[in-house]
Amino acid sequence: MSTLFPLRAVGAGTKRRGRVLVGPVDLTLDGQGITAVIGPNGAGKTSLLRLLHGAARLSMGQIHWACPTDEARHHQAFVFQRPIMLRRSVLANLTYPLTIHGMNRAEARDRACDWAQRVGLAPLLDRSALVLSGGEQQKLALARALITQPRLVFLDEPCANLDGRATAEIEAILHQAASAGTAILLSTHDMGQARRLARDVVFLRQGQVQEHSPAQQFFNTPQSPYARAFLNGDIVE
Repeated sequence: MSTLFPLRAVGAGTKRRGRVLVGPVDLTLDGQGITAVIGPNGAGKTSLLRLLHGAARLSMGQIHWACPTDEARHHQAFVFQRPIMLRRSVLANLTYPLTIHGMNRAEARDRACDWAQRVGLAPLLDRSALVLSGGEQQKLALARALITQPRLVFLDEPCANLDGRATAEIEAILHQAASAGTAILLSTHDMGQARRLARDVVFLRQGQVQEHSPAQQFFNTPQSPYARAFLNGDIVE
């Protein structure tokens, strides 16, 4: 089995209507554990995730995986800030990605039930996904992303607008996934969450990487003045 990492972005960026959303970015990720992408509002966090995933057009520079790009994308999943639910039951939402990958229905159902149990949705298998609470939908979206055993998962503000209990449950799922070997790249505005989860931190400002360092080093001794100001709670533009 070939590996995805290291992932290298070299002068990479994306534009929309002539406006640069993120870039040029030079960044290397080794795919170990959880990487948190942080920065002020409008810094380009979501755009960076979409660019690396291939959901945003590469307008400048290059992105290199350790395997062919098509293969790399086959082993990824993306969970949006507002989870996209199929107009079907929880069970159908979980079995769908498995059946389109060729798994037979009986095996897909068994794995779906197992994942529903893992994320606390087992009692809700027959319920429509559209009537779940925000926390339940986010857990379902995570389970649906992880159920195919991807090597990399992108998460855009996975706990935005969730209460403390739901956030703790989501973070527990992410810890388990990372411990099982899944690389996770998440954007977050919650510095407490970044401290709890991240192995390393990418700090963005105005679409560019200002700093990329191990989490402990970043939070204890940030190198860039913008990162220091941001962590102090100052307004950073």
